[in-house]
Amino acid sequence: QESDGLTKMGKGRQSTVQIGRICIVNTGKDAGKMCTIIDVVDQARAFVDGPKALTGVERQTIPFGHLSLTSLRVRIPKNPRRNTLTKALSAVPDGQEQSVLDQFKSLSWSKKMDSAAKKLATSDFDRFKVMVLRKKKAALVNKEFAKLKRAKLKAGK
Repeated sequence: QESDGLTKMGKGRQSTVQIGRICIVNTGKDAGKMCTIIDVVDQARAFVDGPKALTGVERQTIPFGHLSLTSLRVRIPKNPRRNTLTKALSAVPDGQEQSVLDQFKSLSWSKKMDSAAKKLATSDFDRFKVMVLRKKKAALVNKEFAKLKRAKLKAGK
């Protein structure tokens, strides 16, 4: 399914390395950030750009082993200027409802990374409060369940 600005592959796909492919950096200072392949250097490395203003990833070469390819792709020329890349990522392509950045944010992969970041940011006291609330909820559920169980036993006699 291709359109002017974006390609999204279906189920059972094999993401291929190509210019415009949206990736996630796995390791290093940019771990967990989105980037775009703007050129293939050789068999082992890609030249990527965030751009930094949008994703925090500077133009650099990264080994393919440090990248995870997503199913999203933006149509860009080889080695585009930063403004061209920024416009392509921010624009809503014809036939699409969202920009590539918004589509990336709606991927389950992105949601998992966001929830993991939130979990890492919680303090010990926050985790304690969550535990207390979870115990209160479980007590209420068990209490209601016991009422229903007793009512069923009385009706059965």
